[in-house]
Amino acid sequence: MNSKNNKSNRLSRLMKLSWDIQRAKRNTRSKALTAAWAIIGNEDITVFYLTRRLNHYKPVKHTALQQMGLFAR
Repeated sequence: MNSKNNKSNRLSRLMKLSWDIQRAKRNTRSKALTAAWAIIGNEDITVFYLTRRLNHYKPVKHTALQQMGLFAR
């Protein structure tokens, strides 16, 4: 039962993110879903680049990066 709930939550996050992308970028549904899938599938890389950019490209400690995430797990 827990596995089914976890899968539902992941799909729900994917759909919410893709709708936001579709609205903001005025993309087609398939392009928005592809972008959302890429963000969720590569969350660790996405967080790394976002923190670098928001920190004005100053170094960020590795331990700090491990504490960050886009979505609750």
